[in-house]
Amino acid sequence: MSFQVKEPVLVIGLGGVGSKLAIRAKNSLNSDCVIISNDARDCATENPSIHVSTGSVINPSVQLIRGSTYNVTDEIKSRISGYSTIILISNLAGKAGAAMAPVVSEICKEANIGLVSFAIMPFRYEKDRIFNSGISLKRIRENSQCTVVLDNDSLLESNPDLSPKACYDIANSAVLHVIGSLGSSHMTDETSIITTSKGGQNIEDSLRDSLKMLYGNTSANSVKRSILYVVGGNSIPVGILNSITNLTAGILNESNSQIDASSAADESKVVMLSSIQGMTKFDGYDPLGAIPRENTLDWSTPDCSIDCKLDLYQLE
Repeated sequence: MSFQVKEPVLVIGLGGVGSKLAIRAKNSLNSDCVIISNDARDCATENPSIHVSTGSVINPSVQLIRGSTYNVTDEIKSRISGYSTIILISNLAGKAGAAMAPVVSEICKEANIGLVSFAIMPFRYEKDRIFNSGISLKRIRENSQCTVVLDNDSLLESNPDLSPKACYDIANSAVLHVIGSLGSSHMTDETSIITTSKGGQNIEDSLRDSLKMLYGNTSANSVKRSILYVVGGNSIPVGILNSITNLTAGILNESNSQIDASSAADESKVVMLSSIQGMTKFDGYDPLGAIPRENTLDWSTPDCSIDCKLDLYQLE
């Protein structure tokens, strides 16, 4: 089934990366925006914001930020009230995004508001972030009508010559392109994966890298539907567009592929959005993820740290 974006729309950005993307996304959607972060610098904008205070702790853990987010639940509920669709943007490679996304998505679900969640996953070498990103993504998928994932790691695997900053720029651009197309595209109520390529390539090589990135995340038979956004399509010869259309239809099944070449841009490249049914590489980020939810004792509330202020004496 497809998910319909209904107005009014609110874009919520979590943490540093999520905040920057949300501010840019609200302009393309002509929507409202709210920033939620534990860093006061992210909240120092003209946009409405919610500061999640962790007290005097300088380097808070994911669990402490998450516990502190529960303290502003009423404020979040007040901000989202009256909206029909929430677009939640979070970088799960960062502590703020991994901590807050499960909480905010849970609040949106309880408020019965349509939720589209965009999640950016970490590089594989960021080993200290893999586990938290995996369990956060699992909860986001449970709470969202539609979850859209971009994997920095598979982008780097397809383009090993890129620097991390270049990967971030490419990933952010792809996410913003898909968000900007929400008004004209039909999102499926399944997990979708964004794949793309670096600039400066011909369009066939860009398509190849996008497909390589896709199959680095999941198996070929898990892809159920794909939308191929040809950025800068207005300046690409029709013969080339027809060629990549035939190529994509042959790989992904003609009935399940769609081409959008209406975008105007200085640089041409491919951004692909593919809906997935089945397992992805992210399911392996949480070693306990294979345990069914009904057999998990602590599923109802994600792991978090709270200050109980208990006066306990040390026993020797």
